[in-house]
Amino acid sequence: MTLLDQLRVWAKGLRAQALTLWFCRAHPDTPLAAKLLAALVVAYAFSPIDLIPDFIPIIGYLDDLIIVPAGLSLALRLIPEHVKADGRRQAEAWLAEKRDKPRNRVAAVIIVLAWLGLAYWGWAIFAF
Repeated sequence: MTLLDQLRVWAKGLRAQALTLWFCRAHPDTPLAAKLLAALVVAYAFSPIDLIPDFIPIIGYLDDLIIVPAGLSLALRLIPEHVKADGRRQAEAWLAEKRDKPRNRVAAVIIVLAWLGLAYWGWAIFAF
């Protein structure tokens, strides 16, 4: 198996984990802390806009390679096994239907607002 094939398998696994977390965050047996973390991770993972744009050399891909997998791992550790099993089952059904990943436009708006706030802050500091 080539490196590219291994990366494709890894990316497919991340997508399945993100979908699992998507379903777990709404489960009534998920603890509040796990729900909050899961909501943040899933919102960012499914946002059409990255916090760190990919066109920025090296660090543009750090969120995809480090932040999202670490957030998924941590959030899934906080969720009880029976909830994860239910979420995995729902995620597998979603993937079997070849449906698109959920989109989170709220997260995209928040990220755009964060960048606008940062730009304004930079302008206010350096313009005067």
